[in-house]
Amino acid sequence: MMYAGIDAGSRAIKVVLIGDDGLEIIAKGQVDQGVEQDALAGGLFEAVLARAGIPRSDVRRIVATGYGRNAVRLADTTITEITCHAVGVRHLMPAAMTVIDIGGQDSKLVRLDEKGKVRDFAMNDRCAAGTGRFLEVVAARLGLALGDLGPMAAQSQNPAAISSMCVVFAETEIIGLLAGGRAREDVVAGVQTAIAARIVAMAGRNVEPPIVFTGGVARISGMETALQMALGRPVVVSPEPQMTGALGAALLARRHAENM
Repeated sequence: MMYAGIDAGSRAIKVVLIGDDGLEIIAKGQVDQGVEQDALAGGLFEAVLARAGIPRSDVRRIVATGYGRNAVRLADTTITEITCHAVGVRHLMPAAMTVIDIGGQDSKLVRLDEKGKVRDFAMNDRCAAGTGRFLEVVAARLGLALGDLGPMAAQSQNPAAISSMCVVFAETEIIGLLAGGRAREDVVAGVQTAIAARIVAMAGRNVEPPIVFTGGVARISGMETALQMALGRPVVVSPEPQMTGALGAALLARRHAENM
């Protein structure tokens, strides 16, 4: 039998399928988020099954998580992304004690106990300055793809100071820096540093390692280094940074089915 997790995030929908042993991902996929979340999730789910050659009848239970989880009608139940990311990260990295998840529209820091349970968490879902949206704004302003931001930031010798706490004002600040002749690589490095600083401000400096970095922003090179410098501790990117929420949901689907 198979178990499915669907993470309906703010910027993308992800699907993960695992088998009875729960040891590895059997199939996965993602699609950009949109207005018709239920239709998008259902279409992606069917596409993942088709690519893997798995009949729908083999999927015993489905758990939805993420920003749009309540819109996913094919799910048997929903579970918060805080819990799902904790379960997904601990499955991939059993020693993890802290999870930093930075997505398109929010960021979270989750503290775990020795058993992997959520001890407490801090979340920013009201300001885009500490999220992937900030990087999207910068990439658009500079005419770059998101994937180009990391290599460009790596060229900086003197990151710009971005002081504004709001993306709208920060964009104005960036325009001023560029107009003043500041190099693009310094601006991008400054934005990465600013995002990391907001994570520290949200969580405080008492962050227990091992620290695991997840979410779409974790795929942008240089962000883990910015977080390490801000926290003063090593930060490791999850092996499946965009899929940890969906993976955790699939693992919980399996766990719930076993207890039924």
